[in-house]
Amino acid sequence: MNIFHGLEVFLYFTGLVLLAAPQGILMARLLEPSAHAGTRWEKTLDRCERFFLKVVGVAPNQEMNWREYAIALMSFNILGIIILVLQQMFQAALPLNPAVVADVPFWLAVNTAVSFVTNTNWQAYSGETAMSYLTQMTGLAVQNFLSVATSVAALLVLARGLTRRSTELLGNFWRDLARTTLYILIPLSFLFALILVHEGVVQTFSGPVMATTIEGADQVIPLGPAASQIAIKQLGTNGGGFYGVNSAHPFENPTPLSNFFEMLAILLLPAACVFMFGRLIDRPRHAHALLAAMFILLFAGLGVSLWAEHQPNPALGITEQLEGKETRFSVTESVLWSVTTTAASNGSVNAMHDSFSPWTGLVQIFNMQLGEVVFGGVGCGLYGMVLFVLLTVFLAGLMVGRTPEYLGKKIETREMAWALTGILLPGACVLLGTAASCLVESALAGRANRGPHGLSEILYAFSSAAGNNGSAFAGLAVNTDFYNGWLALTMFLGRFGVLIPVLAIAGSLAAKRISAASSGTFPTEGPTFVVLLVGVIVIVGGLNFFPALLLGPGVEQFLMLAGRLF
Repeated sequence: MNIFHGLEVFLYFTGLVLLAAPQGILMARLLEPSAHAGTRWEKTLDRCERFFLKVVGVAPNQEMNWREYAIALMSFNILGIIILVLQQMFQAALPLNPAVVADVPFWLAVNTAVSFVTNTNWQAYSGETAMSYLTQMTGLAVQNFLSVATSVAALLVLARGLTRRSTELLGNFWRDLARTTLYILIPLSFLFALILVHEGVVQTFSGPVMATTIEGADQVIPLGPAASQIAIKQLGTNGGGFYGVNSAHPFENPTPLSNFFEMLAILLLPAACVFMFGRLIDRPRHAHALLAAMFILLFAGLGVSLWAEHQPNPALGITEQLEGKETRFSVTESVLWSVTTTAASNGSVNAMHDSFSPWTGLVQIFNMQLGEVVFGGVGCGLYGMVLFVLLTVFLAGLMVGRTPEYLGKKIETREMAWALTGILLPGACVLLGTAASCLVESALAGRANRGPHGLSEILYAFSSAAGNNGSAFAGLAVNTDFYNGWLALTMFLGRFGVLIPVLAIAGSLAAKRISAASSGTFPTEGPTFVVLLVGVIVIVGGLNFFPALLLGPGVEQFLMLAGRLF
């Protein structure tokens, strides 16, 4: 790593903060109920929103309690899964299929549908050979928008629960869905797609073309409407690539500049959501504290990963680990992308994570096992972080012998039961899924490696699914009925097993009055809070996953240092 790589890392995070702050303020203005100030642009957006609500038969000012909100949200997403499964299973008979790809088998279709509806974008297939243009555009890309809008809607509900008092009403799911999609995601994706096309990302309806290699062999070069899908995959922390090797493919990520912009897009909206949340609850300093905790965890993982990838490998006798890296970019850029994408539940890759050193692989897995709260997905990362905040203030309240409070709302048994459900359920899914896979012979047969690295491959897959990340070590053959079914269930529980508790907590908090701060109130804005919050996140993650991480990448690291291969 040289000074230029360090400068790029510095510019990356500086640009992220400078762009995220105004973006978050804009999102708060557009998405909160009183956002429309009457400008011509806002009136146009308001007419689009009212047209959408009229189509779905919802009154613009009709609000829901948390149960009604949850029913609308779940019904919409389950319907999306059903439609996407059917579209994949019959895509050979549908138009916009110039490559004449076949229908998708049932369990793979179920896995893919659940994956994209839950914002995971886990891909047990190669996009250019398994999905038609129609499926990519009107199935997968549409869910890339709607899954993000669902997450942001849940975050808006949580903000209302913290600021409203003595009420059951928390907004309208359809209105929140429409606003997020129309006001935020579509304009940003359109702009970013233009930037990607300018950099050389393909965007065409033409079918694949034939080329002759220098050895004289024929090669099929797949094309397609990639730029439009890449834009929302990065901005929405979706991660699903148009091509099988994702952003390591030159048609998805052709230049160093496109690589930089795509990395920047991964964290832009998750970071903006923190600023938006601070504005919605009128506590900007609290939002800054949450952002500081996220950066501390991110920089710690990035530091370990950069150190590990630039160390010699005694087992292979090499000084810089280039295997599996995209040589158009540096090792540093590959590491920065890997840490960013696993921290942000994005799941896209520009290098093969299976090839990173054991410590880097451990950081990638641990980022996901923390519940994807180190920025995490757009909206869902922040409301996952708030669950840890509730646990932190609860523990702080117990230590000083006072009733825990968060932003003036008392935290009682009901809120903690829901919060612990949202924190612990994904972890249980990871460990149970990994254990079951180690007991099933057909599942073990999918490993590319034996020993600790083989365990890491399985552990990574279930950590990615439960955290709704979607990236993979790429060394595990998962297109089997066992993995397609079990990972689909893990993705579903990892998504809605956190989202529903968040809505329930919001409903419980909204019914309470706001208490004035007193001398016994634990402040949630200073360094003490940040340190305690980081400690709670790491300890909870460590207690859940330390044994599995030690048996996987931990043992592999020690074997590598001893010069042993397996």
